[in-house]
Amino acid sequence: MIKLAVMGYGVIGKRHAEQVVLHPDFELVCIIDPVAPEADFKDIGDISVPVDAVIIATPSGLHAQNAIAAAERGWHMIVEKPVAHSLEAADQIIAAVEASGVKTLVGHHRRHHANMVHLKEMLDDGAIGQIVSASLLWLTRKPDPYFDVEWRKGADGSPVMMNLVHDIDLLRYLLGDVKEIVGLHGRHLRGADRNENGALAIGFDSGATATIAFADCAASPWGFERGTAESPAIPATRQDMLFLAGTTGAVSYPSLTLWGGAADWTELPEAVARPVDDTVPFKAQLDHFADVIAGRAPPRITVAEGRKTLAATLMAEEILARHRTQS
Repeated sequence: MIKLAVMGYGVIGKRHAEQVVLHPDFELVCIIDPVAPEADFKDIGDISVPVDAVIIATPSGLHAQNAIAAAERGWHMIVEKPVAHSLEAADQIIAAVEASGVKTLVGHHRRHHANMVHLKEMLDDGAIGQIVSASLLWLTRKPDPYFDVEWRKGADGSPVMMNLVHDIDLLRYLLGDVKEIVGLHGRHLRGADRNENGALAIGFDSGATATIAFADCAASPWGFERGTAESPAIPATRQDMLFLAGTTGAVSYPSLTLWGGAADWTELPEAVARPVDDTVPFKAQLDHFADVIAGRAPPRITVAEGRKTLAATLMAEEILARHRTQS
């Protein structure tokens, strides 16, 4: 049994803890949180029980200091997304991890969705030929009370760093490293100084391109959570929200509907859908983490890989903010 601590007991920390308790390879030995009544310790320096590994689910601004402290103690770790709040902080984590030799994983848990793993395998196997283009939708309306929390009222409440970071990471997972990003910000429907809706166009080193339409103020059935039943707080519609086209076919996600059999537009393509697999991604991530700790598998997303996603997301945030202030 791997003795594991959860640091940060907010919404995500609680979801992690629930899965740790159920997992046969892990024992939840303590909760670390300065204010949560369920916490066993308020600070990492207070720990008085044996710990082998930790899940860091604190605010991203605290990731670096907590990851460094964990590395100094020799704890393997999952660092929640985004890996840090800045590239400099991500570099500090990388240095601490390399110096300590601990095993790490960045908590972009959507890479562990069974259907996402299947999609990656399909694309790598050439199911749609050479990937040309992708289009992704993340269009939802967050409830108004969500913004009653003070820090969410301003720029820190932008869905880009909180939500779109997942989608940018998935596009990187499927299409490769980001080369450039352009973006447009829409009108201020909530009246806040925040990137709340807009569109991004992303170019990849592979030559593929992708678009993202996003909003936290638009009611729609399209988005990762809606399509996959990923979040227990968001009812699922099972609608596809990611569409990829290649030189010999196309595929949509999460249904994994594969379109092929047409050489060009004079022929009718045929659709084949695969069964939907609702494997809980937090559980699958723990399975993978156990394998990483045991040396049975390399991490699916390292801190260095998480830094690349952070860099692309920070770029998108800056481009959208610039357009917002100019419009």
